[in-house]
Amino acid sequence: MWTQIRISVLMLAALTVVTGVLYPLVVTGIAQLTMPGQANGSLITQDGQLAGSALIGKQYDDPKYFWSRLSATGPTPYNSAASSGSNYGPLHPDLKKAADARIAALRAADPSNPAPVPIDLITASGSGLDPHISPEAALYQASRVARARGIGEAAVSQLIASATEPRQLGFLGEPRVNVVLLNRSLDRKR
Repeated sequence: MWTQIRISVLMLAALTVVTGVLYPLVVTGIAQLTMPGQANGSLITQDGQLAGSALIGKQYDDPKYFWSRLSATGPTPYNSAASSGSNYGPLHPDLKKAADARIAALRAADPSNPAPVPIDLITASGSGLDPHISPEAALYQASRVARARGIGEAAVSQLIASATEPRQLGFLGEPRVNVVLLNRSLDRKR
């Protein structure tokens, strides 16, 4: 019996070292060598300071910026420690209230835009952290951003086109625009 216990303890220790220490170190080392930016969280710096991540959205409400999707995280928007959706069903009154408030904010920021508001600008993603919107949602905001920045709408549309990411592998998902990176491009364009 003691032989079996000793073998079991040795196997537990050996597998703990292999799967809990060696394997994570090897995978981390390979990731750091082959794709260090992604391995470290796709961090964005501005003037030498950490400004966020390309993987996590940011709250924008200034008319000179493109606005992201709504965030359902709490207590603050885009809180990566509280990734979650709102869990409101399509008939929940709070979901309608939030959508109506967002539509009102978008209309107030650009009262001359009669186009219907794209759905991704009034709903949150499943994680509440998604930095992406559809190209249609970006184009919906192009005239407001161009007017607020005093630049041509064609230049803003060109930035949107260059920031549009295609479907993954050519067939997975939909084309998308990373709002965080698009707004950084706008700031660099000054």
